[in-house]
Amino acid sequence: QESLRRAIGIVPQDTVLFNDSLLHNIRYAEANARMEEITAAAKIADIHDFILSLPQGYKTVVGERGLKLSGGEKQRIAIARVILKKPRIMIFDEATSSLDSRSEKNILKSLKRVSAQTTTLVIAHRLSTVIDADEILVMDKGQIVERGQHQNLLLSNGLYTQMWELQQEERTHTTKEPQSPL
Repeated sequence: QESLRRAIGIVPQDTVLFNDSLLHNIRYAEANARMEEITAAAKIADIHDFILSLPQGYKTVVGERGLKLSGGEKQRIAIARVILKKPRIMIFDEATSSLDSRSEKNILKSLKRVSAQTTTLVIAHRLSTVIDADEILVMDKGQIVERGQHQNLLLSNGLYTQMWELQQEERTHTTKEPQSPL
């Protein structure tokens, strides 16, 4: 069990943080990590600059279960924790669901580099999270109904295509400026 635990790193949708410093919460993955390794992981997770902007920086206490942080900030701490651990298998369960588009884009770009050396499983409803995956499994009612790469799935005109088009439509509607009634 111990070797399996060392080999797997999980970023859950609902991140558990300790009522301790940001430093401790990231270092939890690797108790002997040096500060340079911690800050490198935080940079990849797009949380380093935010931490430095806090009056106590990495010594800032996050409150019970990370109460003093937003959902996106907690997720980025969890991502930094997994990056610091350097597991052979990384699992991201809706790990970018609470992030704004800019943070998600930055993290996905960094994770692409980091995950090149690992097996990475990404569970996501937001399809933009998985477009660069080697293989995408589309599930419906607990069954795999499609599999392939992003472009091939779009060309198949199946469930993935329908979900992609719906999400693109929703994205277009949410980014448009509200029109003045005058």
